[in-house]
Amino acid sequence: MPPTRARIATFGVFALNGFLLGMWVVNIPTIKDRTGVDQAELGLLLLVLGAAAWVGMQLAGPVIDRLGSRPVVTAAAVVLALTLPAPALATNGLQLGLALAVVGFFNGIVDVAQNAQAVVVERAYGRPIMSAFHAFFSLGGLTASVLGGSLIALDVDVRATLGVAAVLGVALALALRSSLIAAPAPEPDALPSGRAPWTSRVLLLGLLAFALLLGEGVAYDWSTIHLRDSLGSSESVAAVAYGAFSIMMTIVRLVADRVVAAWGPAVYVSRAALVGALGLLGAALAPNATVAIVSWGVFGIGLAGCVPQFFSAAGNVDPAASGTYLARVTSMGYVGLLAGPSVIGLLTHWVPLTTAFALPIAGCLAAGLLAPRALAPKEPVR
Repeated sequence: MPPTRARIATFGVFALNGFLLGMWVVNIPTIKDRTGVDQAELGLLLLVLGAAAWVGMQLAGPVIDRLGSRPVVTAAAVVLALTLPAPALATNGLQLGLALAVVGFFNGIVDVAQNAQAVVVERAYGRPIMSAFHAFFSLGGLTASVLGGSLIALDVDVRATLGVAAVLGVALALALRSSLIAAPAPEPDALPSGRAPWTSRVLLLGLLAFALLLGEGVAYDWSTIHLRDSLGSSESVAAVAYGAFSIMMTIVRLVADRVVAAWGPAVYVSRAALVGALGLLGAALAPNATVAIVSWGVFGIGLAGCVPQFFSAAGNVDPAASGTYLARVTSMGYVGLLAGPSVIGLLTHWVPLTTAFALPIAGCLAAGLLAPRALAPKEPVR
């Protein structure tokens, strides 16, 4: 029988991670005001969070290979929840930077470990189920945006909000632990001797994850600005573009696994990445807000199920080094997610914003072209 309890518990872990991050995101303006940092300082502090997450990802992989993902994801999720109120307790930029470094570090560990657990569960099912896990991450973030926004509207103190979220997070992480799959202890000769070697396939998976997550980062940070500044929309209308992208990402991730099972991951990504490229091209050429909003939604449809296939493939390159290879591909993708908005911002010094979108469009096309090579069925490395 498939491990249904483990699948449900892993859904819970992804949702918890999305919820905890979402509760931080919706309270950024409040915390910014409490600490007195300006926009430039906040931007640097967010880079600290991202850099700390990258470090956490690098350290997580080898630990997961030795201990399994269950104890790692549980411990890291508990600590992540406990540290969530720290940014709200900060009173200046230095304290906020230290708090974000800790939050980012443990979120990086959770990110790799939850994907490692998802690979184990998917392997036990014997069919694609990875995209649905990422859908629950999005649902967790959506829950946080609704709940967090409501509490802000009610003028609830941010310290109380994040404190309660921390308690709920710890309780849920501990409750889910027993239902996750515990990896069997590896045989001594099954452990990689020294550092797991880089392979051309792992590098390609990481580069394609980088390319598509760069596009995802562009959608998060530039979709609303595109409608407001390029098409003259109001801020309320512009916000609908991001909403269309996010909602379509979530919906498609809930159903993508069935399509992947029918087509195979290589064919799925080849076609879906092309849809993403067409969607972003449509946004860049859109004559009005309505066309742009629909196009951003199409972009979300295209991107939604692609990156989970790269993570699944990375986790199956070599079961003895699954965590290490997942960490490498995940962290390369994460760099793209962080770098994308900044790169587009730099390009706008020389070309219009819509012209700068050519970069993520090219990334989608490259992912579609190279997906068959990266995702072709291969025997695990032994």
